[in-house]
This record gives sequence, C-alpha cells and structure tokens, in this order.
Amino acid sequence: MALIHSFESSGNLLFKYRGQFPIVLFLLCIPYVYATDYKEITIPSQRILLFLGIAFCVLGFLIRAITIGTTPKGTSGRNTEKQIAEQLNTVGIYSVLRHPLYVGNYFMWAGIVVYTMNFSFFLIFSLAYWLYYERIMFAEERFLEKKFGETYLNWSLKVPAFIPSFAKYQKSSVSFSPKAVFRREYSGVLATVIGFVYIQFLRNFFSMQKVFISTNFITVLIITAAAALILRSLKHYTSVLREEEKD
Repeated sequence: MALIHSFESSGNLLFKYRGQFPIVLFLLCIPYVYATDYKEITIPSQRILLFLGIAFCVLGFLIRAITIGTTPKGTSGRNTEKQIAEQLNTVGIYSVLRHPLYVGNYFMWAGIVVYTMNFSFFLIFSLAYWLYYERIMFAEERFLEKKFGETYLNWSLKVPAFIPSFAKYQKSSVSFSPKAVFRREYSGVLATVIGFVYIQFLRNFFSMQKVFISTNFITVLIITAAAALILRSLKHYTSVLREEEKD
C-alpha cells in the first residue's frame, strides 16, 4: 500500500474512533500525576495553573461553539461517524483555519492537562494530539479534495490548517445559532468538568493518600451534570432545540 493510501486509511480509522481519545488521555495522566510532587508547587502557582487550565478550556469551547453555531447542514464540520460533505464551508471561521473543531478540542483537553501541573505531560500530550489528529486531518482533506477538486485545493492553499490567519477572515452568511451549540456541546462540557474533578481526585489520592474532592468542584460537577441532563432531554424528547433548516 502506498504511503499516501496508508495515511488515508489510518486517518479514517482514527476519525471513527476519535471519541475514545479522552479515555486514553485519562489513563495516560495517572502515572504523571503520581510522579508529580505537588508539595513543591506553591499555592499561588497552583491557582494560576488552575485558572490557566480553565482559560484554555473556555477558549476551546468558544472555538467549537462558533464553529458549530455558524456551520450549515451538509458541510464537513457537521459529520460525526464518517466523512461527509454536501458542500464546502469556506467562510466564517473556516476562512481563518481549516480545522477549527480540532483546534477547539485541543484547547479543551489541554486545559485539563495543564491542571495536572506536569510540564512533561503537557508536551507529550501536545505531540500525541498532533500525531493523532494529523492523520485524521489528512484523511479528511483527501476526501474533500476528491469531492470538490480545484475548489477545495484553491481554498486549502490560502487557509492554514491549525494556526489561524485572521487577515483572511470572510464573514459567514449563516447567523449564529445558540440552539445548535446547546444541542451538541453539553456532553463535551460535562466531560471537561469531569476531567478536572478526575485530576483533582488523583492528585489528592496520590499526595494525601485519601479520597477527597473539594466542595467547589463537586458543586460545579452537579450543576453541569444537571444542565447536561436537561439539555439531553430537551434534545431527544422535545422540539425546543430543533432547527429544521440546520438539522
């Protein structure tokens, strides 16, 4: 098999199972949290890293929200199980970078990794994320190139893959839809909060040899879980979040 076909095949396989990436991340963080001496990190530094991690997650969520809220049906940004695209989205956030959802994912998970307060783990995570999603992006771009030909090639030559170029921004004709964001992003937000709670649990368990999660973290988790349950119910059992023109 030619290398280009091997990359495309592995990229499609990784695309299909990309939802399992957080599980791998949660498992990988265990030895790094265990090896980190949190007593050597001052309380002010720990707070700064916590807020930095939260800031990363918020940035990632905003990128994803803008993408999802302004992406019309049938474009490459709406697929979840396999590569699909009835039309090529080249305006709005897609005029700034080619893979905004993957950029958003990176910042959301990087925020959790920052909270481990282990710089080595952050570097390894960033490298692993790039290697994993590089194959996915390759396969996705091969699919779009085959389907849209010169139109896709001309767009891809002008728009960067991962690092945004705001000078190239073109306004989208699709108005922002909060309903689309509520309908699709509640599970990701809940998973992010669970990630922070999980890291704090590991930190306390390894450093203090006891099971402890702060009241603030538990409160945020309960509120987020309740909101996610409400949104999921609205999505599956009512038409409140439904949009005929987008779904």
